[in-house]
Formats: sequence, structure tokens, C-alpha cells
Amino acid sequence: MGNPRLAVYPGTFDPITNGHADLVARAAPLFDRVVVAVADSSSKGPGFSMAERITLSRLALADLPNVEVSGFDCLLATFVQQIGAGVIIRGLRAVSDFEYEFQLASMNRHLIPQAETLFLTPAEQYSFISSSLVREIGRLGGDISGFVHPAVQQAMRQRWQKGRTGSNKQPETEGDNHA
Repeated sequence: MGNPRLAVYPGTFDPITNGHADLVARAAPLFDRVVVAVADSSSKGPGFSMAERITLSRLALADLPNVEVSGFDCLLATFVQQIGAGVIIRGLRAVSDFEYEFQLASMNRHLIPQAETLFLTPAEQYSFISSSLVREIGRLGGDISGFVHPAVQQAMRQRWQKGRTGSNKQPETEGDNHA
């Protein structure tokens, strides 16, 4: 059996949003340790490298002492077993997330029966935020300050300015399904 006081919150976090940070802050008092697990997900074509996403996540979550950020490039089940976690945290923003998340939880239960999936919902003011929407708003020059940590906003601004001076097209990335 995995450690029920150790939880993993997996995602691509491209970028980490205030909705993600809210879920981690809600989970932190429930567990001895929460590992925010940044998936490599190179097949999704993320806008930031895994190292950049780890750094930005660490900055956004720095005020939570029992939270650590780690990257992984294997099956989530393998990562959960490697660190001995007993809980997988998943975020639900809306009813539309439930079917996909339920399918993932069922598959994870099959692959790693020693870990339970815990669904958390973000605060209402974050329920509409997604990484893909934040990327699109920012790419088009909109104000994302209410959606992400200031360090994430700055990194995204630098990325867009570099993209505008180098070429007119930003890399397209698929959205994620995390709060």
C-alpha cells in the first residue's frame, strides 16, 4: 500500500495557473507531503520546457512548505510507485471534466491499486481558468495577471516578445485538462 500521507498532483502545468496553485494549497494541509509532478509531455508540444515548468511551479508554490515539485517522463503509475505515494490528486473545474477524469482514475486504479484518486475543485474564481486559455489570452496581448503567478506572467511575456521579434508565429500547444 502506498503512503496515504503522500499525495501526487500530476499535470503538464504549461503554465501553472492560479487554479492549479489553489488546488495545491487546498491539498497541502491534508497531507504530510504533496508532490506536484510535472509531466514531460513532449508529445503535447508544451510552450515551456519541462525544466522551465518545474522552475515556474516552484516559484508559484514557494509559500507551501510541505509541497515539492518534481518532473517525470514515465507512466504516472510508475512515478507514483517510485515515490511510494498513496494518493493522486486530480482537479475538477466543471462537470465536463468529470468523464475524462473518471476514466483516468479508473485506469490508475487498475495500474496502481495501492493509490487512491482524490478529486478536488478549485475556488469558484478559478473554476474557468485553464492553461490553454491563459496561453491564448497572453499570446494575443491580453492581461493574464489575475490567472497566474507574477513570475509566470513575466516568463510568458518574455516568451511572446522573443517570439514576436524572432518570428510572427508562436508554437501551438494543446490544452490540458487540469484545474
